[in-house]
Amino acid sequence: MYAIVETGGKQYQVEEGRYVDVELLEGDKDAKIVFDKVVMIVNGKKSKVGQPYVSGASAEGKIVLHGKAKKIIVYKQRPKKGYRKKQGHRQGYTRVMISKIRTSAAKKSATTEEAAAE
Repeated sequence: MYAIVETGGKQYQVEEGRYVDVELLEGDKDAKIVFDKVVMIVNGKKSKVGQPYVSGASAEGKIVLHGKAKKIIVYKQRPKKGYRKKQGHRQGYTRVMISKIRTSAAKKSATTEEAAAE
């Protein structure tokens, strides 16, 4: 089972037990994070497609690290004018380990279990 989630203006495929590198998010290392904008859940014949999002679905994870991607070089030049500009950029990212993908049915049962435990 996997899900397509939206964060930072981009869509990512996430699976339980795997990590994903997303656009830089706020939060400390080992902080819990929830992705509520689930576009699609693929689970065999029980797959769901959202319009635009699947209602009641979410993906939970934990922030593993904040890092920077490999450096890219931006080089601008105008021929015969003596204009040259060299600039580097490293894009920040957050690595998130996905722990659980919840559908609307799983979310309801989890809330009833938590209420029973209290």
